[in-house]
Amino acid sequence: MVKRAPSETTVAVLMGGWSAERQVSLSSGGACAHALAEAGFKVVPIDVKRDRIVSILQDLRPDVAFNALHGKWGEDGCCSAMLETLEIPYTHSGVLASSLAMHKELSKTVFRAAGIPVAESKLVDLETVATQHPMPLPYVVKPVAEGSSFGVHIVTSASNGPAVMVLEQREIFGSHAMVERFVPGRELTCAVIGDVALGVIDIVSKGVFYDYVAKYAPGGSQHILPADIPNDIYRKCQQYSLMAHKALGCRGVSRADFRYNDKPGAEGELILLEINTQPGMTGTSLVPELAAHAGHSFPELVTWMVDDASLDR
Repeated sequence: MVKRAPSETTVAVLMGGWSAERQVSLSSGGACAHALAEAGFKVVPIDVKRDRIVSILQDLRPDVAFNALHGKWGEDGCCSAMLETLEIPYTHSGVLASSLAMHKELSKTVFRAAGIPVAESKLVDLETVATQHPMPLPYVVKPVAEGSSFGVHIVTSASNGPAVMVLEQREIFGSHAMVERFVPGRELTCAVIGDVALGVIDIVSKGVFYDYVAKYAPGGSQHILPADIPNDIYRKCQQYSLMAHKALGCRGVSRADFRYNDKPGAEGELILLEINTQPGMTGTSLVPELAAHAGHSFPELVTWMVDDASLDR
């Protein structure tokens, strides 16, 4: 890892973009830019536009690009590929790991091969999802390549038939949706920094599940850190988070999300839902909270990420 002198390092913070998660990215980017400036770096915030970002970066030639983009293009390996082409060292994961992690069904194939438990799922065309139940109830319908819980629907026996609303969300879903067995229980999350798994948070959402509002609205959820769960489940969360990080070839910071079924008779089922290669860095985000619990301030966290930035990731 390169130890960069903050006063001599220009960091371009890439934020915004044009995905469904634009507003979240602007919040993450603003928070990171502020923390980097507090750490002494020369910070250039950039609201990424499709038709100008390459020329802006070519003119600026920053020492590091801090990727605070979320969603398609920013998180799926495309931005990483652009930065590799421009030969600008960048934070977070590289092209392959980012693209695999963003595709929920493909990443599950990697997780299964690594011995990490995941829920049964399949890709189904949107018309089928809207007109019939593709698997026994209850199940979850979600876009195969989106984040922040955009487009996620839980279909139960109390629902008014199949998830017909997906036909109105083609822009988010595309031609197919991922249909996944619903795992009841608790929402757990664990972050990895480098090759170290941090603590585990138990997320108590005020809604039905950890949706967009629960993630980003103040007071939308309660974070219990450290999670009050059995020691063996706590350790498994850390173990699986690190295993998933390594199996996909992630770099820098990632966050793994789990469902833990602690209901009687469930035998403590722990399921990895997904891994996030560009986890949120807002005022209500989980990774800064986990880092703080481990003794790392927000400026220290983003400084580590800048020092970790490189090419060939």
